Amino acid sequence: MLRLVVLSPSGELCRTTVRKVSFPGEIGAFTVLPGHAPLVSGLLSGRISYTDSDGAEHGISIAGGFVRIWRNEVEACVEVMASNS
Repeated sequence: MLRLVVLSPSGELCRTTVRKVSFPGEIGAFTVLPGHAPLVSGLLSGRISYTDSDGAEHGISIAGGFVRIWRNEVEACVEVMASNS
C-alpha cells in the first residue's frame, strides 16, 4: 500500500492509503504502485486518479503542480481546477 497526501494552497485535499495512484506528468501520464522508485515530477493539468484500500476509484482534477515519491509515500502539491468530483 501507498500513503497518499495531496495538498493545495487552500489546504489538504486528500490523506489516505491507496493501492495505486496515477498522475498527469509533464512527460506523460504515469502510475505509482507500491515499491516505486524515488521520483520527483512536475504535473500538468489533468486528473489524479487513485484506488483506495477498499478498491474504490477516486479522482481530483488539477491545474498543475508537482509530486514526490519516496518509500511508498506519495506527496503531491497541486493547484486545483474550479470544480472537483
